[in-house]
Amino acid sequence: MLGSTLRLTVAAAIVASIPAAAAAQGEVNIYSSRHYDNDEQLYSGFEEATGIKVNRIEDSADVLIERMKSEGRNSPADVFIATDAGRLWRAEEAGLLQPAHSELIAERVPEHFRHPDGLWTGYSKRARIIFYDKDGVEDVPETYQDLADPKYEGMVCTRSSSNIYMLSLLASIIENEGEDAAEEWAQGVWNNRARDPQGGDTDQLRGIVSGECDIVLANHYYFVRGVAGDVSGLTGSTDEIGVVFPNQDTTGTHVNISGAGMAVNAPHPDNALAFLEYLASADAQEYFAAGNYEFPVSSDVENAGPVADLGTFKEDEMNLSKLGENQAAAQAIYDRVGYK
Repeated sequence: MLGSTLRLTVAAAIVASIPAAAAAQGEVNIYSSRHYDNDEQLYSGFEEATGIKVNRIEDSADVLIERMKSEGRNSPADVFIATDAGRLWRAEEAGLLQPAHSELIAERVPEHFRHPDGLWTGYSKRARIIFYDKDGVEDVPETYQDLADPKYEGMVCTRSSSNIYMLSLLASIIENEGEDAAEEWAQGVWNNRARDPQGGDTDQLRGIVSGECDIVLANHYYFVRGVAGDVSGLTGSTDEIGVVFPNQDTTGTHVNISGAGMAVNAPHPDNALAFLEYLASADAQEYFAAGNYEFPVSSDVENAGPVADLGTFKEDEMNLSKLGENQAAAQAIYDRVGYK
């Protein structure tokens, strides 16, 4: 059950713009690249619990980063939220985040989901896993490395190499195995493609249903949406799709995060820290994850519904700051092998 503060029906305020000099101590200004309608209850829950008014701007992470850069010291942003550690790293590299140290966050969020210097914290996690056609694949791949095996030639579908999820996955392979092995992997997966990259994760899963793809990479929640909701071209056909959490006998499955950090010029740093700590609370963890069928990062919050049906798995516990640090090398590798 969600906490009572998260059952409120009053939506958090969404504003078209935020005053450049928000002086009121009872506000927090959030720049968010999350776009999930259910997050409304998350923000209203924080307002009810703290009395701090939430002002919010939503856009893509890259647009928000450019906005914060152009606003400079006059930026009203208190908190920046993004849906991938690689995007948080881009804000970090632009000098847009400051350390936010909290004993509560350190106690509730595992270390590998926190930036070593406190610049950002992950609050929900997503697994990038292998899906396959149950009728079309007899020898099921068990690892990311298997996807580069020539026996899967003409069977694999992925997103484009410039997609942040693909960059972060390759960045993790670089960290675990080195650049030479990562390049060999990228070349092998490209050679095994069933089609040139196109569309998003849902499109890869639809490719299994349509027969274009036998094996795909996608974040787990795109599949769960098809199980739980009404996703055109997917819902009603999910029983045809097998699920593999890769690398269970080695590094563990690659995971990523939705996360947040305090803006470097935050006009309300105390309120920003209160919001970041709120996201680590049990009630907020449950909702922050459940709103997009993600996994909570705190161990005392259980998975529920169709997410729980996926079962438990071993995850890669590398510190996710490495995904940003290796991002440029990952893109260079994709470019060298001609991965579109």
